[in-house]
Amino acid sequence: MISETGIGDWQVVPRAEDLAVADGRLYALPRRDAAGELLAVDIVSRAGTVRRWRTGRDGAVAFATALSGDSGPALIAALRGIEAATERRQAKHPRVMGIVNVTPDSFSDGGLAAEHDAAIARGRQLAEEGAAIIDVGGESTRPGAEPVAEAEEWRRVEPVLRALLADGLTVSIDTRKARIMTLAAGLGVPIINDVSALGHDPASLGAAAATGADIVLMHSQGDPTVMQQNPTYDDVVLDVFDELRLRIDACIAAGIPQARLITDPGIGFGKTFPQNLALLRHLPLFEGLGVPLLVGASRKGFIGWLTGVKTAGDRMGGSLGAALFAASAGADILRVHDVRATVEALTVTGAAAHGQAPAGSA
Repeated sequence: MISETGIGDWQVVPRAEDLAVADGRLYALPRRDAAGELLAVDIVSRAGTVRRWRTGRDGAVAFATALSGDSGPALIAALRGIEAATERRQAKHPRVMGIVNVTPDSFSDGGLAAEHDAAIARGRQLAEEGAAIIDVGGESTRPGAEPVAEAEEWRRVEPVLRALLADGLTVSIDTRKARIMTLAAGLGVPIINDVSALGHDPASLGAAAATGADIVLMHSQGDPTVMQQNPTYDDVVLDVFDELRLRIDACIAAGIPQARLITDPGIGFGKTFPQNLALLRHLPLFEGLGVPLLVGASRKGFIGWLTGVKTAGDRMGGSLGAALFAASAGADILRVHDVRATVEALTVTGAAAHGQAPAGSA
């Protein structure tokens, strides 16, 4: 049995009065059925012991409206985020983001697309397999990875970005560096995916604001060189939520509209294997941030820990399990290596959940 002490195993209380909300830290955790319909909301209070109280949507709104201070408006904002997530679920299935690592040392496919021609071919293949977004990166951020010089990172990705954009594909740039963000946006790249949530490079907030691109803010604890050396949290789910909320606030203060933001809880980035599972289990909490949610669990170490599959490239089965769970828990974008298998799995589960086959199916 996996212990979740301190990472999301929250005490249930029978009455709202038992939440002890004096410190103002409140969260809203939606509970949905298999089709994504909202059934209930857990109001979560963090005041020493983490407590949760289950109610309906109207009960949650009434509770939030009656609160004094900053607690009520913050909870109302989270409930609005849940409503927006409900609308996104009804409008479309999760988008799949295919991974192109133009690197010699990425944890799963390092070297497979290190040359420009191979990386371009890989991006085109992933688009044919159904990827809505092609994520191109020139610096590995696997645990223990060493940083890459800015000039070398740009040398790796520039021809790949140019070719895929010329094909009319939607491309994102996976980078922590402000200059790379600016250069990529100058080519027309519409999405910046930063594993440091614009925190690694002091110039990133200003650069990202100036690009007009959408921004993926991923949570990580520590630099990749040291992030897996005893990562610790008071409660990983609530700590990650709080830190992403702060990064959203920082972006808004820097002039980046909330409508351009996407969050990612950072599976595998400064988390133990049980902490990764706690984040997956409580993904619906992140609807309360009020922005779309990206999840990247593909081929990561916790999957090997669970399944016993040691080679990252052989973890497709476990990766599909993580992707389907994340989709059912509200992920808007799934960042994956195995695009075709993921798209097919989403097609089947989506049809089963909604009782409708996609157009053109036999």
